[in-house]
Amino acid sequence: MKKLKLQWKSIGHLLEEAADRHRDKTLLIYEGQTLTFNQVNRRVNRVANALRELGVDKGGKVSVMLPNGFEFPITWLAIAKLGAVMVPTNVNYKAHDLAYILSDSNAGTIVIHENYLPVLEKIKAKVPLLKHVVVLGKAVSRHHNYEKMLREASDQFLIENVDENSLLNIQYTSGTTGFPKGCMLTHRYWLLIGMTAFEYYELFEDDVDLTAQPFYYMDPQWNTLLCIMKGIPLVIMHRFSPSKFWQTVRDYNVTWFYVLGTMPFYLLKQQENIELEKNHKLRFVLCSGIVPQFHETFETRWNVPWREVYGMTETGDDLVVPLEDNESVGSGAMGKPVFTKEAKAVDEKGREVPDGEIGELILRGEPMMLGYWKNPEATAETIVDGWLHTGDLVYKDEKGYYHWTGRLKDMIRRTGENISSVEVEGVLMEHEKIKLAAVVPVPDELRGEEVKAYVVLQDGESQDTLPPENIIEFAKEKLAYFKVPRYIEYAHDLPRTPSERVEKHKLISTKTDLRVDSYDAADKIWR
Repeated sequence: MKKLKLQWKSIGHLLEEAADRHRDKTLLIYEGQTLTFNQVNRRVNRVANALRELGVDKGGKVSVMLPNGFEFPITWLAIAKLGAVMVPTNVNYKAHDLAYILSDSNAGTIVIHENYLPVLEKIKAKVPLLKHVVVLGKAVSRHHNYEKMLREASDQFLIENVDENSLLNIQYTSGTTGFPKGCMLTHRYWLLIGMTAFEYYELFEDDVDLTAQPFYYMDPQWNTLLCIMKGIPLVIMHRFSPSKFWQTVRDYNVTWFYVLGTMPFYLLKQQENIELEKNHKLRFVLCSGIVPQFHETFETRWNVPWREVYGMTETGDDLVVPLEDNESVGSGAMGKPVFTKEAKAVDEKGREVPDGEIGELILRGEPMMLGYWKNPEATAETIVDGWLHTGDLVYKDEKGYYHWTGRLKDMIRRTGENISSVEVEGVLMEHEKIKLAAVVPVPDELRGEEVKAYVVLQDGESQDTLPPENIIEFAKEKLAYFKVPRYIEYAHDLPRTPSERVEKHKLISTKTDLRVDSYDAADKIWR
């Protein structure tokens, strides 16, 4: 596949060109405040100069542990201009997680909000390579103060020795087992995501984007770049809030956004507000993992087309359903490969399977990570002969669209039958009293594995209003007998990644016996 020629040398060069072209047009909006393209560029220059004064140079690793707001994207863009490397750091990390990320990444500097300093202080002695702590918030005598550094730094900056192949992010993936792995992502990786998006989603000068995911996750980052490329504003929510979401869409005349995970279900469970939810300026919504049986419901309730997109941290954007394709609504189609990618469904020996048969999705082309940071073994296992193995099970239909059926490691094997956890979860979440569901395997001597469902009920509901027997009967009406959960456990909430995916490995690791605290439908008892 021919290598695509980029228009910009690096992300810093892109920002400078956009600032010259769109100077006083709004780029970032956060809680009623705005920054123009020119203001963003000047702030970025100040941060870059301030970090350079601390000794951050090309290749230097900078952890960024900030909440959503102006500072995260500005700091990221400053790191890009320096040719340094950002390590996006989850603000929910506890001491164990934070110590691992800082040590594994070789971070020499951290830019951190004052709220997270107590966690850092607990582990600072364990990360001797960390030399500088820059704090956003009150001045702390023993640390550098973010605002003070900016006030004292120049707003002029010259980009040197940075190009499209320079490493920009070590982006840690949540993973399903063990510690996260750091994906090495270059300037070219990020720029290509923006350019391929242009190919499929026509954006206009009056468009307005919105992001509600945390910035330490990759989606707000590519949203930021896309807005810089097109010269349009990005509305940043402090966090995803179902009760405030549609008001924000209305207040800022948002025309498109991207969501994933359980976000649409939280919105769907809100009491309907026709004035807010239908009278807006949205042209389209992009979403990963649209549950087919809810797709038409989403479009009808919110009066806007929803289109599926598929991608991974390792691969950027991969599959898309075109905006004009209304026939795919409700089909579960993830789409066709973007023009810079090739895709195949293969069996366990790497042989391509016929259309209609299920195999593992593998991908080749750009964008693509360089590999996993300091983990050549995992890189070699994931990328084989240039093809990246996603771990996702798919089949290809007669139109050339791929359909997701499950994960290689998210399947339950019960008495010889393969059960997709996601399929069972989707059925359970159709129940009006269930807010969220997660399905995991439980070891069983007789059947190999049994099906267990964790359920989070809607506000106001309880075990009394929705007993486990009712959940089982509901599932029996919609699923084959072998897919119906044997065990039901109620939960107030479930652990989730920044992308709102349930962290099932944490559910599985909490107990030595997953039957405990569950209702056993076979024996009709509580364990």
